[in-house]
Amino acid sequence: MPGQILEPGQIEAAANIPPFLHLPGRDLFRQRAARLRKLAEGHPLAGYLQLVAELCEAQQQVLDNPPQLPGPAPEALARSREHDMPPIAFEALVRADGWLAALDALLTRFQAPSNPAVTAALHQLKGADPAQRKAWGVGLLSGQFDLLPPALAPFIGAALQVAFSHWLLALPEGSLVETEATVLCPACGSPPVSGMVRNRGKHNGLRYLACSLCSCEWHYVRLKCSQCQEGKRLAYLSLERDGLKGEEAPIRAEACPNCQAYLKQCYLEFDAEAEAQADDLASLDLDLRLAEEGYLRHAPNLLLAPGGE
Repeated sequence: MPGQILEPGQIEAAANIPPFLHLPGRDLFRQRAARLRKLAEGHPLAGYLQLVAELCEAQQQVLDNPPQLPGPAPEALARSREHDMPPIAFEALVRADGWLAALDALLTRFQAPSNPAVTAALHQLKGADPAQRKAWGVGLLSGQFDLLPPALAPFIGAALQVAFSHWLLALPEGSLVETEATVLCPACGSPPVSGMVRNRGKHNGLRYLACSLCSCEWHYVRLKCSQCQEGKRLAYLSLERDGLKGEEAPIRAEACPNCQAYLKQCYLEFDAEAEAQADDLASLDLDLRLAEEGYLRHAPNLLLAPGGE
């Protein structure tokens, strides 16, 4: 079958279309753990960052040797593609049983430190029935944090991340398409945890939003609020560190006066090792500063216990 012949103008337009997706590698949790350990050096929250690093190592072990994690059926994937919907939409899958095996596997592999609070949280998780676990998962992904004990959030979140990353990496080619909901993950429909401004190859200078759940990254234009999509009067706020100027800070918050929301941005030009989840956890002091300025955070980090350290 003959292909379509493009005119010169069409060729130039096609060449200028930025790559829509940046998918994670199969070692994403191992890389996250390494980044957390580096960020923990001399950090006020070093103990927590080290704890999460150990949790990420357990996530990687589960991803490398996953249990049976039944995801969406082929007919569900076909319907998603037909209606331009996320193929692994979290609203349905978190209410199903498929991800619970990831939680059991994670609890088996995680080497718990001798910490009474962590021990109590793990004991509560291990003793909960499937219905209770799913209710906690629904609460976490829907932002209803009062539906689960805060100490359980990182472990529930870690299990969900493993399951959804597994499903993401197993999707058939062509499953992910651009949708109108550009502020949400095209794979699972979750909000981003942060933005990544890339600096290499075909992604150079492009901003990608990093999913808080499955770690998919999708292109989203710069200078545009990731919450209300307003592009006027955006402010870029950062904390002074190591004598760096604001425009050289590797982490800056894009704050929108229209909706009073913000999203952190990692500028890989100034820190090529930055990782969306890890660097977000290590920059909670920036969140505190933004809260003082009256801005609201809508970007969840599923490895953070809400309302505490």
